[in-house]
Parts: sequence; C-alpha cells; structure tokens
Amino acid sequence: MSSVTSSVAPLLYRPEEAATVLGIGRSMVYEEIRLGRLQTVRIGRRRLVPPEYVAAYVELLKREAETAA
Repeated sequence: MSSVTSSVAPLLYRPEEAATVLGIGRSMVYEEIRLGRLQTVRIGRRRLVPPEYVAAYVELLKREAETAA
C-alpha cells in the first residue's frame, strides 16, 4: 500500500492543533474551553474544536478589543 498525502483541511482540531492555529499555548486553549469562551464538540471523551468555533472565538476577541478601546 502506498500512503498518499492529501491537502484536505481538518474538519476538527485537537486542542493542541487549535492552540497552534490560534498562536496561543495549549493550557490557554483548555482554560478558554473551561470558561466557555472557546466551544468544542465531544466525541466520546475527546474534546475537538471545529474550525468555525475557532473563527467565532477570534471574532469574540475582536469584539472584546473594540469595547476595551
């Protein structure tokens, strides 16, 4: 069997991958999840972050920055 590398974007990120995409640390991702600021889905015991939830979190950060200014 040959392995084929595909360039398909992931539909779900592990928290560590979400941290990389967001440019923040893994513990910060877990803290934001705990606070309910970064939403996740559960599959069994795993928490995964859809890309649209990452985008929604970024929008939340932008709104907070605008109101703080």
